[in-house]
Amino acid sequence: MKRFVLGLAAVGLAVGAAACQPTSASPVWDAGGPTSSAPSPTASPSETPAPAPTTAAPSPTTPATTAPAKPVCTKGKYQLEVEQILVAMGGFGTVKADGEQSDSDCAAIKKFQSRFGLRPVDGNPGTATHDVAKRLKASDPSLCEAGTALTACIDLTHQTTWLMKDGKVIHGPTVTRTGFNHPDGHGAPTPSGTYKIIERQRNNWTETFKVYLPYWQRIMDDNGFHETTSYIHDMSLGSHGCVNLLHVDAVAYWDTITVGTTVKLFGRRPGT
Repeated sequence: MKRFVLGLAAVGLAVGAAACQPTSASPVWDAGGPTSSAPSPTASPSETPAPAPTTAAPSPTTPATTAPAKPVCTKGKYQLEVEQILVAMGGFGTVKADGEQSDSDCAAIKKFQSRFGLRPVDGNPGTATHDVAKRLKASDPSLCEAGTALTACIDLTHQTTWLMKDGKVIHGPTVTRTGFNHPDGHGAPTPSGTYKIIERQRNNWTETFKVYLPYWQRIMDDNGFHETTSYIHDMSLGSHGCVNLLHVDAVAYWDTITVGTTVKLFGRRPGT
């Protein structure tokens, strides 16, 4: 009987001791925060970590060869001739008289075309541009025999005009268009000779043609300077006897000459 009681006591002590143990491990704290005392998981032997991605080194490349830029304007039929005239005239920019088109040549030719009312302004020295350049180059101020007084000179042969004073050209030469035997029966060649401005009107209404003639300055009869009312380089239109001017030149003539100013016309318009 004593042995049985002692056995029960021993079993009770063992059960009580087991009830005091924690059921799980308490967290262990460090400066970085809570961690678990459980063992860290280990990778399966069959799993191999993926290699870190690498950036392939760029392969060497050969620089592309850039073709030289083409001039913005095309080479014209009279490239060399126009370049030579522009070099001689000066004032239109950098021009190399080599017969080859370049950006600077293009810009100079465009400036020339714009100044003298040519169309289109494309930098291409074609027939019309060449014709105007030749006419301007051939204009000889000495043929006007102007003397020292302010004089308006008109070269009928080359269809050009300019202003002179004290024996020097003060405006021009520039283009003009004078009269011819017009198909409509109202025109006639502008006569040569020496005249004086006899009348000026800012706008002159003409009943014959039902149009205003800007910057009108009468030279003789019904003929006078005025701004052109059509494309000045179309020789099949006008003039009916007047001396047509581009706008910029009509304004300059209006601002410079007055009633009484001498006008000299010489030569002869082709085809008259």
